[in-house]
Amino acid sequence: MDSKIYVKVQMLIRKPVQEVFEAFINPEITTNFWFTKSTGKLEEGKIITWEWEMYNAKSEVKILQIIPNQLIKTEWGLFSNNVDYEFKQMEKGTLVVIKSYGYSQTGEDFYKIINDNTGGFTTVLDGCKAYLEHGINLRLIEDKFPAK
Repeated sequence: MDSKIYVKVQMLIRKPVQEVFEAFINPEITTNFWFTKSTGKLEEGKIITWEWEMYNAKSEVKILQIIPNQLIKTEWGLFSNNVDYEFKQMEKGTLVVIKSYGYSQTGEDFYKIINDNTGGFTTVLDGCKAYLEHGINLRLIEDKFPAK
């Protein structure tokens, strides 16, 4: 698949970059707006497993690079998609940009993963914003695909 194709979502979170960055590397915080379990804190070179218990789903995440308060580069999932998380201090808070790329899927599978990543990462940023700015766990991930 063409390496120039990517999904990019972004959100301004009205908190200092150090606090927002920590929310993405520390599962004690991240579990309040994204996955429900993690095998550990993100550290360069480690492979971490993230779990979404309500969906009986998990994914291995390889941490390729960490630049504190600036960048987290990962490779994750069965198809080894790349996902980068960029953090930029702005006047009113921190701009978080999530970029997913390196897709190997084709045809309908390709369109499905593009759609899933766009919606999924947007939901993650929405949940992160609500949690960090207001201390509210909106349960967005859990409620995105309710079982009943």
